[in-house]
Amino acid sequence: MRRSGETLPHPSHAGAHAPARSDRSDWATLRRLFPYLWRYKWRVLAALSFMVGAKVANVGVPVLLKNLVDTMTPKPDMAQALLVVPIALLVAYGLLRFSTSLFGELRELVFAKATEGAARSISLEVFRHLHALSLRFHLERQTGGMTRDIERGTRGVHSLISMSLYSIVPTLIELVLVLSILGVKFDQLFVWITAVALVIYITFTVTVTEWRTQFRKTMNELDTMAQSRAVDSLLNYETVKYFNNEEFEAQRYDASLDRYRKAAIKSQRTLSMLNTGQQMLIAVSLVLMLWRATSGVVDGRMTLGDLVMVNAFMIQLYIPMNFLGVIYREIKQSLTDLDKMFVLMEKDREIRDAPGALPLQLLPLPQAGEGGGEGASPDATVRFEDVSFAYEPARPILRHVSFEIPAGKTVAVVGPSGSGKSTLARLMYRFYDVGTGFPQASRGASPPGGAATSSGGGRITIGGQDIRSVTQASVRQAIGIVPQDTVLFNDTVEYNIAYGRPGSTHAEVVAAAKAARIHDFIAATPKGYATPVGERGLKLSGGEKQRVAIARTLLKNPPILIFDEATSALDSANERAIQAELQSAAQNKTTLVIAHRLSTVVDAHEILVLEGGVIVERGTHSGLLVQDGRYARMWAMQQVEATPVL
Repeated sequence: MRRSGETLPHPSHAGAHAPARSDRSDWATLRRLFPYLWRYKWRVLAALSFMVGAKVANVGVPVLLKNLVDTMTPKPDMAQALLVVPIALLVAYGLLRFSTSLFGELRELVFAKATEGAARSISLEVFRHLHALSLRFHLERQTGGMTRDIERGTRGVHSLISMSLYSIVPTLIELVLVLSILGVKFDQLFVWITAVALVIYITFTVTVTEWRTQFRKTMNELDTMAQSRAVDSLLNYETVKYFNNEEFEAQRYDASLDRYRKAAIKSQRTLSMLNTGQQMLIAVSLVLMLWRATSGVVDGRMTLGDLVMVNAFMIQLYIPMNFLGVIYREIKQSLTDLDKMFVLMEKDREIRDAPGALPLQLLPLPQAGEGGGEGASPDATVRFEDVSFAYEPARPILRHVSFEIPAGKTVAVVGPSGSGKSTLARLMYRFYDVGTGFPQASRGASPPGGAATSSGGGRITIGGQDIRSVTQASVRQAIGIVPQDTVLFNDTVEYNIAYGRPGSTHAEVVAAAKAARIHDFIAATPKGYATPVGERGLKLSGGEKQRVAIARTLLKNPPILIFDEATSALDSANERAIQAELQSAAQNKTTLVIAHRLSTVVDAHEILVLEGGVIVERGTHSGLLVQDGRYARMWAMQQVEATPVL
């Protein structure tokens, strides 16, 4: 049994996030792959039929060659025989050779759809599963190493099928056919020599290859490490430049490459030893077989054609067997790589939809003087009820937080960095579940001024529905966010804006860009909306990226909005202009504003002051100033900072 794909557990989730280990045997990995191939069962069966046909034709070639040689042996009516029999045999010989290639190509042609289809299905399933994993997993992952494992796993599907179906299985079929012919045509000593030689050969190859696997695994681990460092360094290109650390990064990468080089050299030495041993065994078995065949010719028990046939059989058998070590190693490596990908696919999803979960239903609010009806705003009231949360048990982030964002109203949350403001947005999106990671001793304890909820970590509701009881997709569809740190796709400006609502028309994209005050900038560029933004949007300034983020959220037009420091990267003039647009966009929408600059939240219906994961003050802007508490002190400090020095 081997263990692969191991990752370190998160300290706060040793149970839910235990090391990703695989105790699967190779046969179990093959059984895991089998359903993907069996979807193409008729192609599999047809490919196997063509494979058998190819091997029957291949074995028929030495038999025909024997008859050709025997026919050419001098005899009284030699002249007449040359006119008919050799020509027919030569034509048959050519047809058999062609049939071998034809059946082989038909096998590959028929089975290509099954191979590519299985690889596509597995890759798509891995991709979807990765997107379904929690934010915690993606914060801890190493992108370069993970993508390399996925790449190897996908390639492993092709290698495993080609090596097993195109090499191992055909060789076994040919071996059975050859031993049967030798046993029937000649004495059993030929069978025993061939069988014993092959058993010794296979045993030697498998044993040495198993021993060599450790070096191959080390090579792959070092290759993954080097890839991870290279990708991480390139993704952080600007940081490398800021600190003039190009040489430092090159040295780290070179150290990884040097370790890989040493492992590769050690692997090559053992491969040379394997190849030398294989060639010695092949040479000995060939000498024994030819000695037995030549003795039979001398004694008159065998013809020259028999000698040629035996020699041809041995060559046909040992040519593929000569690559058995490589084939076996590649199969083992493919199984290891495929198993790593299966382990990734089976990694537990921390956030799951509840069994039978239905989409979020936002009913229309009753209109004044009416019982509701078409055109009414949806009841997107958001409530945080005694919510507690911690990324790690030793560091609680939120402690019994309770507040409400009435439908169509704006609530702002302010406070120092690290107070848990952005965590509120992550919990609303269900990137994490409330109560997760919070110390057990704290769960169930009564919060100040209220009773504890039965859930232990509180709950978040939208329209009166616990977000854990409805589907994640429907919750996220109902929310739009302008994050503090905007990351864009390496595509065009239009693609990134249209990402808010895939399928939007160009006119809708332009309207959203105008609302976000970025249309003029885009129109002034040579390529307009086809302007590429670069890796993670690095071709744009911070303010331009943030306005693109605002535009795509406006394009999505959800009933609930979250502005997480939405104007932090803008200058004062643009901030005031965008602030007006954001306030207009927030009309009749349930809005959570997370801000550091208090000037952006003075019009909020309610302002919460969060400190140390606890709401210490709440009220309107004017009311909080009258209280002369933390908010008032923060306001006074920011007013002083904003006053120009003469």
